Amino acid sequence: MGRLDGKRALITGSASGIGRATARLFAKEGARLTLCDIKTEENNQLAEEIRDMGGEALAIHVDVGDPEAMQTAFQQAAAAFGGLDVIYNNAGGATGNDGLITEIELDEFWHAIRLNLFGAVLGCRYGIPYLLKAGGGAIINSASIRALIGTSGADAYTAAKGGIITLTRALALQWAHARIRVNAISPGVVLTDRVRGLLSDDDPIRLKTPLGPSEPEDAAPLAVYLASDESRQVTGAILPMDGGASVV
Repeated sequence: MGRLDGKRALITGSASGIGRATARLFAKEGARLTLCDIKTEENNQLAEEIRDMGGEALAIHVDVGDPEAMQTAFQQAAAAFGGLDVIYNNAGGATGNDGLITEIELDEFWHAIRLNLFGAVLGCRYGIPYLLKAGGGAIINSASIRALIGTSGADAYTAAKGGIITLTRALALQWAHARIRVNAISPGVVLTDRVRGLLSDDDPIRLKTPLGPSEPEDAAPLAVYLASDESRQVTGAILPMDGGASVV
């Protein structure tokens, strides 16, 4: 019996990195999945892979910063599986154009906010009504070590992820009465394909990580825990998955 048997989960940013690793593990643990990503081909391939292993998965092309697209994705997910129990607002990231607040283009700032924070806001806005219908559920947001410690060189991304942390805590308080749990995972250096292309070997965060960089598969079990009934008394938590970097 899987730890997520019977759970209906929607994951954004599912086509690569942490999202892809989590989708695979969710499926192995019995979840029925709606996979939302702007990378259509990769997302469809992942859904097919999950179906080939005996799971259930629906792939939807979604720009998480588009309110209409997000609302439609939640409607399609609920129609396909009869509702929702878990929302993982995983989509996010930074670009090589991020940097010091005094130097970055303002469009880069708004890009980071739209992708990382506004996408999660929309996921909560359109997802919570379905969790209410289900009698409760779990929301997992994606924060970052940059929101927990002082870092330099990615001020737009840092601001967006800081917003994720305060949003998570606020929603945890507001919706506890409805048994909706809201938590966040705060990764450090995770060696996704995107990060490998952006991160230098002498990056300060990478150098100060006692356990070394993580792989996407390291985050997936933590997401399973937060999605499962094992964490039924956990809400408002910001859980680091950073190899110890935030305590150095």
